[in-house]
Amino acid sequence: MKIIPYEASYRDDLMFMVQEARNALGRVPHLNEDLLAIPQYYLSSGDRFWLAADAQRVVGGIGCNRYGPDTAKLHRFYVKCTMKRQGIGTRLLETAEQVLREAGYRFVVVHLGGKGYEESGQFYPKRGYKEFGTDLLRKEL
Repeated sequence: MKIIPYEASYRDDLMFMVQEARNALGRVPHLNEDLLAIPQYYLSSGDRFWLAADAQRVVGGIGCNRYGPDTAKLHRFYVKCTMKRQGIGTRLLETAEQVLREAGYRFVVVHLGGKGYEESGQFYPKRGYKEFGTDLLRKEL
């Protein structure tokens, strides 16, 4: 498994993986507008999106946008439901944090997502994220 910057050739596979992940959470499968246009919503403004790929298949993804002068916000963090608890999410998160640190960001924040995203409330604190406002966690890089 490798972590790579977003590549358009993986777009459809990413969409399928996100739908599958949402379905596993009991959510109505749909795609957010930003996922349908990653180059426009992330890459064209200097923001980032990474994929976890295994044997040419997408098994995870994470994006980030500028949230303030020294802060980035993580978005659309998914790992294929059948591949959770194998370190893929940790590797995606560590990659994002490292690139953001190298780009000069001091903090990263994440929105917990509310009901149905209880895994997030357990995942992030184990990796140094602390409460920062309503449904937000923050980590100093």
